[in-house]
This record gives sequence, C-alpha cells and structure tokens, in this order.
Amino acid sequence: PPVIPVGDQVPHAVGISYASKLRDEKSVTIVYFGDGGTSQGSFHEGMNLAGVLKTPTIFLCQNNQYAISVPRKHQTAAETIAQKAIAYGFPGIQVDGNDILALYVAAEAAAKRAREGEGPTLIESYTYRMGDHTTSDDATRYRTEEELEEWEDKDPIKRFRLYLEKRDLWDEDKEEKTMEEVRQQVDEAVEKAMNHPPPTIEDIFKHTYDEIPPFLEKQLEFHKKLQGVS
Repeated sequence: PPVIPVGDQVPHAVGISYASKLRDEKSVTIVYFGDGGTSQGSFHEGMNLAGVLKTPTIFLCQNNQYAISVPRKHQTAAETIAQKAIAYGFPGIQVDGNDILALYVAAEAAAKRAREGEGPTLIESYTYRMGDHTTSDDATRYRTEEELEEWEDKDPIKRFRLYLEKRDLWDEDKEEKTMEEVRQQVDEAVEKAMNHPPPTIEDIFKHTYDEIPPFLEKQLEFHKKLQGVS
C-alpha cells in the first residue's frame, strides 16, 4: 500500500506475508525501501518479526548511497546493509543494483526460499541516485561532480542495452521504435489527465471509505448546506 512515512511499509509487508502463510497460499511479499528506511524503527521491527515467524517476505533495500542528503556512512556503522539480516536470523545478500540480471537471480532465489517455507531474505541493491532526491532538492550541495561521473558509467540501462546488443537482441531500429511508442503512450496519458475533470470536495468523502462513517456523513451534510445543496 502507499505509505508516506519512511520505512512504515516494512511491517505492512510482513503482516501481508504472514497472512498468506497462514492461508497456505504459497505467495511471496516483496517490500522496497531505501537505505534511509533502514534507520527507522519500523524496518527493524518488521525484520525481527519476519525472522521469528519465518514469513515469506523479501526485503529489498535500494541502497542509492543517500537518504536525501545524508550519506549511508552516517546512517549506520555496519559495513553493509545486507549483514543486518544476520541479527534477525535469516540471510542477507548484497547485489550490484545496476546489474539487472544479478538482481533478478537474487530475487528469484529469495522467492524460492520463501515459497519453500525457509523464511525471509534481505537483498541490498547497491546502486546510486543520479538525480536530485526531489524537485526541491539540490544534490550538488552534498555530493561532488566527480562522484556523479564515476557512477554514470555504471548506468543500468546503458549496461543492459550493451548486453542485449552483443547478443543481437537489440539495435538502433528497435531503440527508436520503442522510444516512439513510449513517447506516444506518454502523450496520450498526459492528454487524458489534462482533460480529466478536477476532483470535487465530495470526492474526498465518497472515495476514502467503502462506507462513509457517521462523523464524515455529518461533515458532508454540513458542507452541502454551506454550498446550498439539498
């Protein structure tokens, strides 16, 4: 589910995967978070509970080296994030997060373990955030141009494209055709969004709960009275 507080989705994932275990559904829950999320209590609580209950959970940390402006070395004294799993009784693995195939193999192995009842796995995807954290962020204030240039050569899209080209699975024609299809999809989505009618205040009441609770019913009625709507 969408969660705004950093790291709070981790216990949710454990609860969901524990439910699937109790139902014997053989499904796996994977939860994504950044290196900053590992500094939150929710991360450790979720990891601990997953280890105790042996839930079919995959914890995937996207370690992009910065929790907004705080570097990983100032967040934890541990040499890796992956090794944090040891304290909770299950495996942790560090993977080159810019290698798509390596990450796929790690996730596949973790899913296999989970489905066989062996419990959770923590995967540390070692990567890098090339851009600003948000539109209000200025990454030049806390990292150097040299650092950025070093990581540019490790770009995962560039690396995977070269991999496919060497195996005659990709070329310039396919690249241009795909880019044109994507541009068309984006243009259509933007046009649809721009032409969509703006939400109303009533939408907040109608689409938040399956059934509007009494206290919100009263607020909705009060709002309608203010608007002169019966």
